[in-house]
Amino acid sequence: MPSAGDRRLFLGVAIGVALADLVAKLVAELWLRSSSGVLVVGNWVQLRLVFNPGAAFGVSVGAWSRWVFLLVATIAIVVLARVARRAEAGDTLRQLACGLVAGGAAGNLIDRVSSARGVVDFLDLGIGAHRWPTFNVADMGVTIGALLLAWSLWSEDRRAALAEAVATPESGAFS
Repeated sequence: MPSAGDRRLFLGVAIGVALADLVAKLVAELWLRSSSGVLVVGNWVQLRLVFNPGAAFGVSVGAWSRWVFLLVATIAIVVLARVARRAEAGDTLRQLACGLVAGGAAGNLIDRVSSARGVVDFLDLGIGAHRWPTFNVADMGVTIGALLLAWSLWSEDRRAALAEAVATPESGAFS
């Protein structure tokens, strides 16, 4: 059972990511509304305002995209809160990971609820015509959090396998 500090970490990170995303999107909309893009680091890093009605990388399920992804994000936040709540006390990595993903999901969920235009994306990376799909702060939270969560789960599996190996030595190994 997580401690009060663990719960505060999860909530603090989730709220922090969602707020940072909200502020970044508001600034991006104000600065980039009448611009075709701003070069930050040559052609490699640009700021460009894009409204994405689909999911990551522009994935769409047609006219229902807004509502489908709203439902998926809501379910994801609930599941992540449960994962965080069931983590062992002191599992800072799990709390951080779940908070990042939940905050990112919440950030994009706010866009889906507040506007039919779609999620505000503004970070454009690439070289020349070879561009990564435009993304935002919430997407960074989801991506980094998902990687950390995978690492946390992998580490837990390794610890469990090691503990099992120590607890049940192979027969004949000590004869």
